[in-house]
Amino acid sequence: MTLPIPAIDLRDGKVVRLFKGDYDRQTTFDVDPLMLAQRYADDGAAWLHVVDLDGARTGRFENLTTLGGIAAVGALRVQAGGGIRDEEGVFRLLDAGVSRVVVGSIAIREPETVAGWIARHGADRIVLALDTRFRDGAWTLPSAGWTADEASTLDELLPFYADAGARHLLCTDIDRDGTMTGPNVELYDHVARIAPSFEVQASGGVRSLDDIEALASRGVSGVILGRALLQGEFTVAQALAVAGVSC
Repeated sequence: MTLPIPAIDLRDGKVVRLFKGDYDRQTTFDVDPLMLAQRYADDGAAWLHVVDLDGARTGRFENLTTLGGIAAVGALRVQAGGGIRDEEGVFRLLDAGVSRVVVGSIAIREPETVAGWIARHGADRIVLALDTRFRDGAWTLPSAGWTADEASTLDELLPFYADAGARHLLCTDIDRDGTMTGPNVELYDHVARIAPSFEVQASGGVRSLDDIEALASRGVSGVILGRALLQGEFTVAQALAVAGVSC
């Protein structure tokens, strides 16, 4: 089953979307993040994906109060990240009511450290955010809110984390993120070939119900929905129906 997962990106306490991860190309939406979370819950969402964009760059939790309020909304379960630099950060998010902690930069830079977190907290508590760009013949892994280049590649880290017992992978094609140009289904075919044990959440470029169907046919476990929902291209309820998920 493929689960549609609405996303809320936070910057300065506001709901925003970036274009291809560029902090200088931001769209701010005039909606309260807690009210938006409640709307998604009322529309049938079971999970919500939240990103602290300020924290992703600074390594500090800049929107923790807002995140805690979102995590308290109804029956929603929240996965969240942005700013996780050590295990204390994992505990802080879990204490705030988050069900799954999303780790990105440190998962790229310190895989042994994150493997230890998976062992201690359990594979269902940690989501690896290995967001990627295709450059020079390889799927590269930018970090720090996609602003810094790293030496590791997707193909190198996925087998390592599979061996470490990781279960959840959030994989964004950065060049599609926020563009409304359609998802990169070939990327998820590639991930399935090299690391078939992961439950993969696809992200980046989803613009229509047809895109959700295309990703579901690839066997991904989740589809992250950001700008398309905010712009009213379809609703959470429609996405759930297309994915065959009963509310």
